[in-house]
Amino acid sequence: MAFVQQRNEVKYQVDLWTDPKRVSVRCIPGPQCCISSSSINLVTEGLEFVNSNQREIMMMHNGSRNLWKKMCLKPRILYSYSTNSLSTTLLNNSLRILGPDLPEIWIPNPSSPSRPPITHRSPFIFNHQEQTAAVIDGKLMADEIRSEIANEVSRMKNEIGKVPGLAVVLVGERKDSQIYVRKKIAACEEVGIMSLMTELPKDCTEIEVLDAVSSYNVDPAVHGILVQLPLPQHMNEEKILNDVSLEKDVDGFHPVNMGNLAMTGRDPLFIPCTPKGCIELLLRSNVEIMGKKVVVIGRSNIAGLPTSLLLQRHHATVSVVHAFTKNPEKITREADIVISAAGVVNLVRGHWLKPGAIVIDVGTNPVEDPDSETGYTLTGDVCYEEAIKVASAITPVPGGVGPMTIAMLLSNTLDSAKRAYRFT
Repeated sequence: MAFVQQRNEVKYQVDLWTDPKRVSVRCIPGPQCCISSSSINLVTEGLEFVNSNQREIMMMHNGSRNLWKKMCLKPRILYSYSTNSLSTTLLNNSLRILGPDLPEIWIPNPSSPSRPPITHRSPFIFNHQEQTAAVIDGKLMADEIRSEIANEVSRMKNEIGKVPGLAVVLVGERKDSQIYVRKKIAACEEVGIMSLMTELPKDCTEIEVLDAVSSYNVDPAVHGILVQLPLPQHMNEEKILNDVSLEKDVDGFHPVNMGNLAMTGRDPLFIPCTPKGCIELLLRSNVEIMGKKVVVIGRSNIAGLPTSLLLQRHHATVSVVHAFTKNPEKITREADIVISAAGVVNLVRGHWLKPGAIVIDVGTNPVEDPDSETGYTLTGDVCYEEAIKVASAITPVPGGVGPMTIAMLLSNTLDSAKRAYRFT
């Protein structure tokens, strides 16, 4: 958030939202708008705001003007008031230090080859004459971990008469979220973990979600709380996730857990499930991480960011590629290990990879498929058909990171129960 001022003595509050449809420029804090119909230009740290006769503003990042044009942003002026100063002033210095909060919108590189058609195939069956990469079987590894967890849960039940408990809060009727939750509940039943679920309609209030979280926070039989994302747009996701008890944050998204993950010498109570699964895949595949060049594609709070932090704890040399990175292909091609968590179908092509690289594909992108029971097929960020001819090892989608993520959720829930019951 920044405050800027211009010659007609109107002061503006500039809000940068991650949702491109909600970018706004607000005059503060009076009830009326006093912008004239003539064009007004406001310039502040790296951002340009142009006011049109219709009182609509196009926002452009100075280094990425074409990106903002393609996004067609039209934030609204809401209200204004006058001040006495005539100079442009940045009152909030933290914006200058922290940088603007810009949406992560990937735009395909027009110079890249056209994407191959998505074909129906088993991730475990190939033409061996063409395949060069070994397949990292995430499903097999996840099954081994689940077996280990089931044994521990059984031992806990026999020795102290207690079992771990996981509570899930599901808001709305998104089919993909419902499928993911069903898989997690089924996984709990398989290993002996008790599961509880609260289902709320899409139009429920934020208070109802917070009440559900609060009830699980104080329930001694619940050791892990999972709020299924994404939440409906009218809800404050950050506020709800922060309300989850730190001791039950099995997703690892609490700011304290994330902060401890980022700091040397600190141990988070929980490591986010997807990054934890990625590292398990590498370790169980005997892939050396220390000293290796690793590129993480994507920087979301759920996957990309914590993955890069976790890799640094393993003493890898980590580069993060995101939507504003110049020459991402060149940077990625230098990596010994590539972990893609951008959420873009076939973003990573064969020519992005160094021969012999290890590829972990976090992407689970639903692609419309009328022949599928679910109506869609899951496809990764990596163009699999090209990557298997270049990489030395690769995870398939599905059957790679996905099963490991669920296994790590069960593992975190077990750890939480052990901590609560002081069971060793």
